[in-house]
Amino acid sequence: MTDYDSPWKEALDLYFEPFMAFFFPDAHAEIDWGRGYELLDKELQQIAPEAELGRRAVDKLVKVWRHNGDERWVLIHIEVQVSEEGGFPKRMYVYNYRVFDKYNREVVSLAVLADENPSWRPSEFGYSLWGFSTNIRFPVVKLLDYAARWQELEVDPNPFAMIVLAHVKTLETRHDPNLRRAWKVRLVKGLIDRGLSAADVRGLFRFIDWVMELSTELDKSYWHEIHEYAEEKRMPYITTPERMGREEGVQQARLEDIELGLEARFGAKGLELLPKIRQIEDGETLKALLRSLWTGSSFEEFVARLEEARPTQGR
Repeated sequence: MTDYDSPWKEALDLYFEPFMAFFFPDAHAEIDWGRGYELLDKELQQIAPEAELGRRAVDKLVKVWRHNGDERWVLIHIEVQVSEEGGFPKRMYVYNYRVFDKYNREVVSLAVLADENPSWRPSEFGYSLWGFSTNIRFPVVKLLDYAARWQELEVDPNPFAMIVLAHVKTLETRHDPNLRRAWKVRLVKGLIDRGLSAADVRGLFRFIDWVMELSTELDKSYWHEIHEYAEEKRMPYITTPERMGREEGVQQARLEDIELGLEARFGAKGLELLPKIRQIEDGETLKALLRSLWTGSSFEEFVARLEEARPTQGR
């Protein structure tokens, strides 16, 4: 299964301002970017722990300033998943009121839907009873809406246009590995040809390489073609060591997510399991353990799965 979480998290860290400009230009125009912004991911984890509300694909809490000098806390919650989730609107509601309650500031919740169902477009949550009512409505961007505009995305100077294009082409080619390889080569060559900075080439290259997974055979031929093209163009490109470093970063991110989940669900006794978990090097095993935390395994069930996983590591 394609890992969407890690590349989207990194993309938002690298390109938060382009993200706002691409998807929410009106909001972008009101933000004083000269004052910078502050990512508050750890604070969001404390406000809405994963164990309490279920799996969150990607979410960001960002502090920005408006041009008039007022502070505003912005909650950007991005679901990167291939199927709709019934609890998503409620989760947006819960995040919003909890952040408002903690900081006593206006909170704007925004959503990007990256699933495969074009008709799934949740944008509000609320209820009413006996004359009482409460409701939240949030702006929604649907990535599938950009699929027919791929030619515009290819030439759009905003880095997030390439991220959107890579994502929608990943969805479109999920049953056609050869077509995926062709699109992956095309997108990466496009990066090299556009004369971007070395940092942008590497950052966007990493996203494309992450989401557009290929079989071992197709991956080897893809890398060979890209290597030759990059040398011909005398342009920066992602190297095999850089890719290995990216994979190590994914492993570290999974370990950190597991640590947060263990503490949130099981407290101190959960953290006592970390030494055993850190012995595991296989990425799929770590992903399975993290998934078991998302699906609500009891402490005893999680320990049993951990013990089952450890022999596969040769211990």
